[in-house]
Amino acid sequence: MTVDGTHFDFDQGDIDRLESFGTFFRLPRDIVWNPQPGFPPLSLENAVLHGDLNDPGVYMTLVRWYPGFMSAPHSYASDRLCVVLSGTWWINGGPTFNPATCVAVPAGSSVKRVAHAPHYDGVIAEASSPTVVAICGVAPLIPKLLDPAEPGWRCI
Repeated sequence: MTVDGTHFDFDQGDIDRLESFGTFFRLPRDIVWNPQPGFPPLSLENAVLHGDLNDPGVYMTLVRWYPGFMSAPHSYASDRLCVVLSGTWWINGGPTFNPATCVAVPAGSSVKRVAHAPHYDGVIAEASSPTVVAICGVAPLIPKLLDPAEPGWRCI
């Protein structure tokens, strides 16, 4: 396998050896992205890397926001630790959706979402590519929309 011009030489024997010592990895080509239920196609995708978002325990997931979409104000039952892996993530806090006051968080930045604190996020329509964010926390998520009569997403 070659990544960014560097050749990596490993085989199933190497993978098995690492796993026998409790080290597990997944290559980018093996990550399965799933559309977010209830959201439009190509708005938000999720790739759970570890754990289960609905069962008790630690989880790690990747989210991929496409330009022009944001979440509606919502909260979670536990803290979430986030790292922007690529692109720019637009974030805000509070119960009122106002994308004009979002803060642009570039790749390499970290964000902590505190349990039960209302917030929303996504990617502005003018962005040239999707944004990928790694999120870690303790499940179950127990998401709560601030206005359950509205969808969980916004097209901006």
